[in-house]
Amino acid sequence: MDYMLRATAAEGQILAFACTSRATVEEARARHNTTPVVTAALGRSLTAAAMMGWQMKGEKDQLTLRIEGSGPIGMINVDANRRGEVWGFAKNSAVDLPLNQKGKLDVAGAIGVGVMSIIKDLGMKEPYCGQTHLITSEIAEDLAYYFTASEQVPSAVALGVLVDRDYSVLCAGGFIFQMMPGASDETAAKLQEKVVAFPSVTEYFSQGHTPEDLLNDLLGDMGLEILEKQEVRFQCNCNRDRVTRALISIGEADLRELAEEGKDVELRCDCCNEPYSFTPEELSTLADIAARNKKAGKEEE
Repeated sequence: MDYMLRATAAEGQILAFACTSRATVEEARARHNTTPVVTAALGRSLTAAAMMGWQMKGEKDQLTLRIEGSGPIGMINVDANRRGEVWGFAKNSAVDLPLNQKGKLDVAGAIGVGVMSIIKDLGMKEPYCGQTHLITSEIAEDLAYYFTASEQVPSAVALGVLVDRDYSVLCAGGFIFQMMPGASDETAAKLQEKVVAFPSVTEYFSQGHTPEDLLNDLLGDMGLEILEKQEVRFQCNCNRDRVTRALISIGEADLRELAEEGKDVELRCDCCNEPYSFTPEELSTLADIAARNKKAGKEEE
């Protein structure tokens, strides 16, 4: 089971999250048929969004992590909520690049130069949106910069995805450590020293370590207190009703034209690639609904 932990350390000076997300990232890979470098980029984004979404307060609140770059991936869009549900996609899932100079998957090359946006839908009239330029396009460092520059919260972020030879996900996870208001320079320096000396997330989790181990190894001597545990899973919020409403919105004429072709029409959700099929008879019914909606709208005018 994928899960994440919320903890504090140094008498509340540090807020910490740690997550293991192999099954979640593997589900995304299988649904979108991603190449290894896209799996790594999307997986890092899903892991980060899960931890960030857990910080939302309302049951209906939703967080979106969006990365738009000049590289061949184009865009990564990931959504999450406070229940540990996370879902999303990469615009181009078929990107295939050589390994970078370090012999690693070239996530930065696949993303390119661009911007990172964090959108928080809190049920208000307009969602909150913060945006920063990508610093390394490796995602973890970009998030750390976003937290510091846009939210004024000094943070340490690490994310990783290890892909097997058959393209499946061997391990995935990460952590987010944030300095709380009033934290001392001494505490910040000590944490930075520990984070810099820590192995990569993929190396650590591939050795069988858990989020509990990670928090203990990094914060165990700083008064670590684990507060909560939350399951993490890939779970899109799409459903047939939403897809039906989207179909109705294309209008009566187009729906009748599709129905007259006499073939089933299949639509797929961008975020999870779930297929939804509609028969010619259903399309005709939707065309009737579209016509009634249009007539009702004119009468209201």
